[in-house]
Amino acid sequence: MYIDPHIHVVSRTTDDYEAMRKAGIVAIIEPAFWLGQPRTEVGSFKDYFSTLVGWERFRASQFGIVHYCTMGLNSKEANNEPLAEEVMELLPLYVGKEGVVAIGEIGYDDQTEAEDKFYRLQLELAKEVDLPVLIHTPHRDKRKGTIRSMDVSEEHGLDPQMVIVDHNNEETVKEVLDRGYYAGFTIYPHTKMGSERMVEIVKQYGPERIIVNSAADWGISDPLAVPKTADLMRKSGIPEDHIKLVTYQNALTAFGQSGQMDEQDWLNAAPLDQTKKMSGNSVLRGGQTPRVEGPSDIVEN
Repeated sequence: MYIDPHIHVVSRTTDDYEAMRKAGIVAIIEPAFWLGQPRTEVGSFKDYFSTLVGWERFRASQFGIVHYCTMGLNSKEANNEPLAEEVMELLPLYVGKEGVVAIGEIGYDDQTEAEDKFYRLQLELAKEVDLPVLIHTPHRDKRKGTIRSMDVSEEHGLDPQMVIVDHNNEETVKEVLDRGYYAGFTIYPHTKMGSERMVEIVKQYGPERIIVNSAADWGISDPLAVPKTADLMRKSGIPEDHIKLVTYQNALTAFGQSGQMDEQDWLNAAPLDQTKKMSGNSVLRGGQTPRVEGPSDIVEN
């Protein structure tokens, strides 16, 4: 079994869900993110957040996958301060919803004053509602932005054990782990981290507090990056218990601190039943035969 703890499935197809389940992915976490084009109205955020805790949870369940999400104002759109202020008023209405496992992804993009302002406000929100934090580290000037993210988190009194620092690479991983944080790695072969490099990192640093994800979204990305990386780890001689930690257990331990994510959610899940509808809507189209399975066919690691 695998968990993909960072994937934007709202942008993916039902074929992706089918392939993910077939590859052994039993649970996913969808961080609130930007949509490739800046939003101009707070209502767009409201509908998006509602989709994450509503329709997308249902859609995932129709393919045998348990869906969780994180809530937050992403760093890119924090730079529209008037709109960001409205989103901050909206967030408390969503962070307590069923299936919300963290505040995120938040942090820095261009490391502007506005990004800093709303990052700090959301760290305080995480403390207030006692949720873990998922930090997005910047693609430009990554080391500086990663260190700054941790410094500010500590300035606000967050326990590193409650913080997942994502999008790491070889230049950030040591300090993130040394300071006691969870270290997320996104398998984006051409821009962030490839599977081969991920194997070498696990060999060098071991499996403790390391988490592998796909961050698959509307761009060129791979929703099967987690199981594919696990397969490469096996071929590279990494022990099976280490693979389980970085592709399953560490994510469950980190995000399970929310009280919203439990292994029994998928081990004792209701059998897949595509005759179900949400608000009268189905994932099926005319003439398609719904899949209705017996007791869960999930096989434990």
